[in-house]
Amino acid sequence: ESGGRAGGWLARARLCLSVQSVLLACIEEKEMREIIDMACTLCKQRNYSSMKNKKNDPDRLERNKFCKFCRKHTPHKEVK
Repeated sequence: ESGGRAGGWLARARLCLSVQSVLLACIEEKEMREIIDMACTLCKQRNYSSMKNKKNDPDRLERNKFCKFCRKHTPHKEVK
Protein backbone atom coordinates (compact mmCIF):
# COMPACT_ATOMS: atom_id res chain seq x y z
CA GLU A 1 0.00 0.00 0.00
CA SER A 2 2.74 2.50 0.88
CA GLY A 3 4.53 1.71 -2.39
CA GLY A 4 1.45 2.84 -4.32
CA ARG A 5 1.29 6.07 -2.39
CA ALA A 6 4.96 6.81 -2.94
CA GLY A 7 4.58 6.15 -6.66
CA GLY A 8 1.59 8.48 -6.80
CA TRP A 9 3.50 11.13 -4.92
CA LEU A 10 6.47 10.80 -7.25
CA ALA A 11 4.24 11.11 -10.29
CA ARG A 12 2.61 14.24 -8.82
CA ALA A 13 6.04 15.70 -8.07
CA ARG A 14 7.18 15.10 -11.65
CA LEU A 15 3.98 16.66 -12.97
CA CYS A 16 4.46 19.66 -10.69
CA LEU A 17 8.02 20.15 -11.93
CA SER A 18 6.90 19.96 -15.55
CA VAL A 19 4.13 22.50 -14.86
CA GLN A 20 6.67 24.83 -13.25
CA SER A 21 8.95 24.62 -16.26
CA VAL A 22 6.03 25.39 -18.59
CA LEU A 23 5.07 28.40 -16.45
CA LEU A 24 8.64 29.68 -16.48
CA ALA A 25 8.72 29.36 -20.27
CA CYS A 26 5.47 31.31 -20.51
CA ILE A 27 6.84 34.03 -18.25
CA GLU A 28 9.95 34.34 -20.41
CA GLU A 29 7.78 34.67 -23.51
CA LYS A 30 5.77 37.46 -21.87
CA GLU A 31 8.72 39.78 -21.29
CA MET A 32 6.87 42.51 -23.15
CA ARG A 33 3.96 42.30 -20.70
CA GLU A 34 4.15 43.97 -17.32
CA ILE A 35 1.86 44.02 -14.30
CA ILE A 36 0.35 47.43 -13.63
CA ASP A 37 -1.82 48.89 -10.86
CA MET A 38 -4.90 50.94 -11.61
CA ALA A 39 -6.01 53.72 -9.25
CA CYS A 40 -9.32 55.52 -9.02
CA THR A 41 -9.04 59.13 -10.22
CA LEU A 42 -11.45 60.39 -7.53
CA CYS A 43 -10.28 58.72 -4.30
CA LYS A 44 -6.77 57.67 -5.51
CA GLN A 45 -7.18 54.13 -4.11
CA ARG A 46 -5.40 51.36 -6.00
CA ASN A 47 -8.25 48.95 -6.70
CA TYR A 48 -7.12 46.84 -9.65
CA SER A 49 -4.05 45.20 -11.08
CA SER A 50 -3.74 44.13 -14.69
CA MET A 51 -1.22 43.20 -17.35
CA LYS A 52 -0.40 45.35 -20.33
CA ASN A 53 1.76 44.89 -23.38
CA LYS A 54 4.42 47.62 -23.36
CA LYS A 55 4.84 47.37 -27.13
CA ASN A 56 1.15 47.81 -28.03
CA ASP A 57 0.26 50.27 -25.25
CA PRO A 58 3.26 52.50 -24.49
CA ASP A 59 1.03 55.20 -22.93
CA ARG A 60 -0.70 54.90 -19.59
CA LEU A 61 -4.03 53.09 -19.64
CA GLU A 62 -7.32 54.58 -18.49
CA ARG A 63 -10.43 52.45 -18.05
CA ASN A 64 -13.86 52.89 -16.49
CA LYS A 65 -14.07 50.48 -13.56
CA PHE A 66 -16.11 50.08 -10.39
CA CYS A 67 -14.48 51.63 -7.31
CA LYS A 68 -15.59 49.87 -4.14
CA PHE A 69 -14.55 52.89 -2.04
CA CYS A 70 -16.54 55.44 -4.08
CA ARG A 71 -19.23 52.80 -4.74
CA LYS A 72 -19.65 53.82 -8.39
CA HIS A 73 -18.02 53.49 -11.79
CA THR A 74 -15.13 55.93 -12.14
CA PRO A 75 -12.15 56.33 -14.47
CA HIS A 76 -9.12 54.38 -13.28
CA LYS A 77 -5.62 55.29 -14.48
CA GLU A 78 -2.47 53.25 -14.58
CA VAL A 79 -0.01 54.02 -11.78
CA LYS A 80 3.50 52.66 -11.25
